Amino acid sequence: MDLNMVAEIRDARRSAPWRPGDTWLGGGTYLFSEPQPRLRRLVDLSRMGWTPVGRHPDGSLEIAATCTVAQLSRYARTVLAPAAPLFEQCCRAFLASFKIWNMATVGGNLCNALPAGPMISLTAALDGTCLLVAQDGSRRRVRVADFVTGAGRKDLAEGELLRSVTLPDRALACRTAFRQASLYGLGRSAVLVIGTLDPVDHSVAVTVTAATVRPVRLWFALPPDAGTLRSAIEAAVADGEWFDDIHGLPAWRRHMTFRLAEEIRRELAEEERR
Repeated sequence: MDLNMVAEIRDARRSAPWRPGDTWLGGGTYLFSEPQPRLRRLVDLSRMGWTPVGRHPDGSLEIAATCTVAQLSRYARTVLAPAAPLFEQCCRAFLASFKIWNMATVGGNLCNALPAGPMISLTAALDGTCLLVAQDGSRRRVRVADFVTGAGRKDLAEGELLRSVTLPDRALACRTAFRQASLYGLGRSAVLVIGTLDPVDHSVAVTVTAATVRPVRLWFALPPDAGTLRSAIEAAVADGEWFDDIHGLPAWRRHMTFRLAEEIRRELAEEERR
């Protein structure tokens, strides 16, 4: 879609004061999908030269905000870690054409903060941390599970930039279980639940997305039984936090969350016994 209200595109490498009507441009798949009447200038990040994704000496994995879904998918095939299959599962959870696949960015998916955003699911489940950079150069870190605060809402100040997301080495060493539900065969995720099992201390984390307006990550020091898991989800998700749109009613999303979470609990329990 043409953004006929935009008067200028600025290279993000060139400093200039942030002003009303500015926004960051990554892949642009959301920006150019619908009218943006409040925007006047796009600040283009495409030439920043950030390494899309790479491993640090401590084993953690840093994903640049400008990393595309296609780049992450290709890189994940080279990762030798138990959690590696989860990357492709979440990449394939996109309802996306090949154009979206090659242009949509990890940062854009997080900053849109849509409940069905699969990069939110992936990075929240693996205990990711966002690196945020303000206009004055100051930096702060926020866990992905806290960065997205509601449907379309995130902890991002005016002019602040999501630079990258870092996944800890310990999370990459976890065994994972993935479940997704949609009303249609090729429909948008209405429920997406991910479980992780830590091989060192045997702790379990269960992360619920798509069904809820924000990511909900539950951590258990030991593998929970069915009642404990259900009670934890009920306590963590308020009645008004089950998402409601054309892709699924709140009651159905809630029901499917409990069902898929129990499937994941049993799968991880079986992993634990091996």
